[in-house]
Amino acid sequence: MATDVVAQLADSLAKTGVEDGELSYKGQGRKLDDAQSVEEIVKEIQDFEGLQALRLEGNTVGVEAAQAIAKALQTKSEFKRCYWSDMFTGRLRSEIPPALNSLGDALMLAGARLTVLDLSDNAFGPDGVKGIEKLLKSSASYTLQELRLNNCGMGIGGGKILAASLTHCHKDSSAEGHPLNLKVFVAGRNRLENDGAIALAQAFQLMGSLEEIHMPQNGINHPGVTALAKAVQHNANLRILNLNDNTFTDKGGIAMAQALKHLSSVQVINFGDCLVRPAGALAMAETVSEGLPILKELNLSFCEITEEAALKVAQSVKHKNTLEKLDLNGTCMRDADALLLCCVISDDEGEPDDDDEDKDDDDEEEEEEEEEVDDDDDDDDEDVDEEDIEEEEEEDEEEEEEKVSPTLTFY
Repeated sequence: MATDVVAQLADSLAKTGVEDGELSYKGQGRKLDDAQSVEEIVKEIQDFEGLQALRLEGNTVGVEAAQAIAKALQTKSEFKRCYWSDMFTGRLRSEIPPALNSLGDALMLAGARLTVLDLSDNAFGPDGVKGIEKLLKSSASYTLQELRLNNCGMGIGGGKILAASLTHCHKDSSAEGHPLNLKVFVAGRNRLENDGAIALAQAFQLMGSLEEIHMPQNGINHPGVTALAKAVQHNANLRILNLNDNTFTDKGGIAMAQALKHLSSVQVINFGDCLVRPAGALAMAETVSEGLPILKELNLSFCEITEEAALKVAQSVKHKNTLEKLDLNGTCMRDADALLLCCVISDDEGEPDDDDEDKDDDDEEEEEEEEEVDDDDDDDDEDVDEEDIEEEEEEDEEEEEEKVSPTLTFY
């Protein structure tokens, strides 16, 4: 009997993905159109004591279904994490704002204190941002740490609404003595362009708490990049900065390099396909040489960098013991320059350690033993084929080439 109960419980957990206060329907492909279609979900939400997270990714939720789910969330005061990416597939854009408004109102009524809000991969445009505007301004978002809105098509208008909402939230939460402490901001592929980026940069500067900024593929040019550079300086704990596939040009590249000089916690910089050009790359090389003590990854691939600038970048990371990856793909290099570039960041330099010294002593002893070998062995050695010697030399050369640091990639 007990075995049957355990089996039923395990089956229930497997279906819903319960873990650490989390109820999950992730990737189930459910078509949730009305209240009847979510009866099971509503009951499980109502019965879940201490619900902290709800995963609805990979389903499609209509207005009536969202309203029914929202009603069940109204009593969940411990709720913290919304994993609601990719949950409006096939829906009209006009359906999304009321659905989001219903869910947001429920969380505010419950007195929830959010830490994660993920609405990525929902193509809701500026109107979708309006659907979460009230939630972002409310006390439910005072504790927000991660905001993920990747690939939502927000556009300039949505970016401005979002920036204004975050600014409002920060001011109100600061007035209560607990300022918004947002750490992760993700908004790639949103067509924010310069105006949207500038508006968000002002919010970033005000908050000063960001540790990760991901804004790739947003059509941002040097005015927007320069604004973001200014904001970056005020986020002292920034660890990851991903602006891949925007257009810096040398102006934006130099501005961003200057801003990064003021930071010491940065580990990952992704400016790939950002057209930083030689001047921007040289400025980055100077910044890397003088600071960024724990840098792990630097991506300046496909940025129209010259050989000279690429070599300067490589030289700048020569003594970065934490570096794991340097990406200079797309830089046209002659063979000789490519070899030099690899050698510059080779990690086989330095004094031999104790093991190396012991090995040297062993080698000396072996040499002494070999000298005691009789003349017959010496005659045999003289018969060694010269081709074999050449093959051994080629193998040694290949081994030396393999010692070059694997952190560099380029064409």
